[in-house]
Amino acid sequence: METQYRVLLYYKFVPVDNHEQLAAEHLEYCKNLGVLGRILIAPEGINGTLSGTFEQTEAYMNYLRSDLRFADTEFKIDTVDVQPFHKIFVRAKAELVTFRLEDDVKPYEMTGKYLNAEEFYKALKEEEVIVIDGRTDYEYEVGHFHNAICPPVASFREFPEWIRSEFGDKKHKKILTYCTGGIRCEKLTAFMVKEGFTDVYQLEGGIVKYGKDEKVRGALWEGLCYVFDERITVPINHTDEGNIVVGRCYHCGTETDTYINCANMYCNRQHLTCEKCLLEHEHCCSDTCKESTHKKKEYVDYVVDLRNKAVIA
Repeated sequence: METQYRVLLYYKFVPVDNHEQLAAEHLEYCKNLGVLGRILIAPEGINGTLSGTFEQTEAYMNYLRSDLRFADTEFKIDTVDVQPFHKIFVRAKAELVTFRLEDDVKPYEMTGKYLNAEEFYKALKEEEVIVIDGRTDYEYEVGHFHNAICPPVASFREFPEWIRSEFGDKKHKKILTYCTGGIRCEKLTAFMVKEGFTDVYQLEGGIVKYGKDEKVRGALWEGLCYVFDERITVPINHTDEGNIVVGRCYHCGTETDTYINCANMYCNRQHLTCEKCLLEHEHCCSDTCKESTHKKKEYVDYVVDLRNKAVIA
């Protein structure tokens, strides 16, 4: 029987006064345990996505919760057949979610109101509600909630300026926010509350938890959900309406939900592609990258394998 792995997604906003030392200790523990993934530790808390066997992930959760600062950390757990990470990174950072504000917000002091999956589903169907996707534009393009507004941002630190310019005159409107696991909305809604928005809500536990709710089952989600590991995307909507494809090929505009990295190791741009364009552009995002001599062997081999299968078929 093949080994199954579990993927843990978690965060906790809490003051951490020794974040660099804690990061070093955490890295040593994770290496000894054998888990893989990415963990950030900052003065404002911890955020991680890691994977391992059942025994390894159980041990890690017990280890983290043994620290009183993280005792009530909630873990979202997925089971996968293939290890989705290749290395373990634990980094000390200035912020978990990068705003770079002179007067930064503290989600453990203030944040928007939480809505569970059922409450969020009902709120999505209200006529006057504003729904803001709390992720970046490339995450939105592969999947999002029905009628959600796409943020024209490439990084999270662009959100404050966009919120001020786009919604500054809507501070008394009902606003819903959501993101992958919940962490970005903690800081986004904290910022909005500090800016004077009076009716701001966030999806508790994020998109991932919403898709696992047995009653809602991901309803009103269109497309797939972008995740930050080798899976790249995961399904969310498990209702009879199924997976509505909302993404479009970067090259030709055909509907697709296949996300790839450019084969050029010095580009590595993530983009949506249909299979026809994947072959035509040889797993690259541009002609320049296609002609590059720095293409990753695994992507070149993948294209060759697809072409061979097409010939045989």
